[in-house]
Amino acid sequence: MLYRTLSTLCSALCLLTALCFLPSTAEAVPAFTFADVQAKAQDLARTPYAASAPVPEFLAKLSPEEWNAIRFRSEKALWTAEELPFTVQFFHPGLYYDRPVNIHIVGESSVDAVPFDSSLFQYGSEELGRKSAEAKGLRYAGFRVHYPLNRPDYKDEVAVFLGASYFRALAKGNHYGISSRGLALDTACAQGEEFPYFKEFWLVRPKADADSITIFALMDSPSLAGAYRFVIKPGSPTVMDVKCAIFSRKDARNFEKVGLAPLTSMFFYGEEKNGRPGDFRPEVHNSDGLICTDGAQSWLWRPLTNPKRLIVNTFPLNSPRGFGLLQRDGDFKSYHDLAARYEKRPSLWVIPQGDWGSGTLNLVEIPTEDEMHDNIVAFWCPDKPRDPARPNQSAAELRWPEMQMFQWKLFWMLPDIDLHDLGRAVSTRMSRKGDLLTFHVDFEGGTLSGLAPGTGLASMVELPEFVTPVGKKLTYNPAAHGWRLEFSVRLPKEGGMLDSLMAARKGPLNLRFKALLKKGENLPDAITETWIYDWQLQPQ
Repeated sequence: MLYRTLSTLCSALCLLTALCFLPSTAEAVPAFTFADVQAKAQDLARTPYAASAPVPEFLAKLSPEEWNAIRFRSEKALWTAEELPFTVQFFHPGLYYDRPVNIHIVGESSVDAVPFDSSLFQYGSEELGRKSAEAKGLRYAGFRVHYPLNRPDYKDEVAVFLGASYFRALAKGNHYGISSRGLALDTACAQGEEFPYFKEFWLVRPKADADSITIFALMDSPSLAGAYRFVIKPGSPTVMDVKCAIFSRKDARNFEKVGLAPLTSMFFYGEEKNGRPGDFRPEVHNSDGLICTDGAQSWLWRPLTNPKRLIVNTFPLNSPRGFGLLQRDGDFKSYHDLAARYEKRPSLWVIPQGDWGSGTLNLVEIPTEDEMHDNIVAFWCPDKPRDPARPNQSAAELRWPEMQMFQWKLFWMLPDIDLHDLGRAVSTRMSRKGDLLTFHVDFEGGTLSGLAPGTGLASMVELPEFVTPVGKKLTYNPAAHGWRLEFSVRLPKEGGMLDSLMAARKGPLNLRFKALLKKGENLPDAITETWIYDWQLQPQ
């Protein structure tokens, strides 16, 4: 279905791109290419890390209201006068965005710097405007790209690059929600996370009939430097082709995790909570589940949670063929929020290009008491390579290569998109009485849609240690033309081995449940994705 369609489309686009860019003696050499930013990153990694100069104190101390009152004059957007299909607006430095960036424009035969210009902004106060105009050496904090996404007579905001290595984008009909990053380093690790940042950008001037825009970026951090290329094609979906070369700094710390294609989102609560006391909205989230597939076309779905304590889960995923954070529920009645419009938040799907080798998919869930802060992070982490001559190396001795290169495609999509033709786990609800826990999982769509109500389906449920099965049943749901799987377990009582395990972990114990549906007890092939849920057992 859509996954195969996207894969076929990617292959066709790659072939077309290769044909379009066959070398020709008649063509001029581009003024700036990925090889140029790659050379800059390699040179940067050979030098000691030096943090960018901070913004002036009067900008760093701006309140959120003061910074938001600074407005870019849209009529002065880059390339507006030339009437090109893409335009660019810049962000003013200040507040959280205290690491200004260098921005350049790549033309057919030249590369020109874009100097800071305070006249491009409307300020909330005359004094702030005067100070900004008089300040020496100011640079922009980031930028946003505009394109006629939803209608031909208006250029919508389609992508933003602002803060560290964060960026986000929209498909036709979307509202902003999930973000991505260039790289995640040691996220939720004991030695502390390191946040690489894009310090320099090169915007390639689009042609008059262009339907995509190319952006190069130079990444920096204490442990590494990186070269990036983004080719952004707005639409439904909006597709980003991302290519990077990462260079480790000599004598830098031996970081534990390199997170590729990191995704950042928010999950406050969903249907599993049956609402929240004092809030009229049934659900509040930008994404509601993690999905992934491997080379064998096995699909996993993990509903997101807002845990009481930090949860870091890993899923073995060698040679990943796709993963993402989806907003699977696209029904307004699930949210009833006229301002936030959560039913329009993007799903974000990653398709790695080439064989990424062995590694794990990581999901980090951070407790939150509001919807203002992102609390979900997902990324794929390659395994550290081992020296064949030293098979008994300890984990502490393993190091990352001096240079690593990866490429992936990001698909920013509308909610409720089918990525495969299997049945989907569309909702997860729970009920509990004492130590008796019951899961109610609804499977719908895909191959289930064409089955008669009396079809003799079977369920397979995998339980963790320490829990006792009580019973299960599978019932046809005529209201949704799907099936509801309900199974009950008895949770372990505190004491003895369980207390010892939680004491050793210095925190909660995660109990992982799995379930899927098959056409019959003796038939091996699943007709649904595999549902996974991690229950956090808290220490007393």
